[in-house]
Amino acid sequence: MATYRPERLLVMRTAEGPFPMETAYTWEPAPGGTRMTLRNTGEPAGFARIAAPVMEAAMRRATRADLARLKGILEGQ
Repeated sequence: MATYRPERLLVMRTAEGPFPMETAYTWEPAPGGTRMTLRNTGEPAGFARIAAPVMEAAMRRATRADLARLKGILEGQ
């Protein structure tokens, strides 16, 4: 399931699997360009509940790396 408002909002939701989650991207004008905000929320179930702290740290690192790569691509670096 997803919610999409062009140039403003994209929300994707998954209800299946061990870690149902929602990922929301918002975009807004900012000095010199556009500000993108990313928010991940979810409630782990089953074994994922035990591993949640480790999964959270891994997801945070992966998200930072992905966003740094995206920034480099968009800025032509």
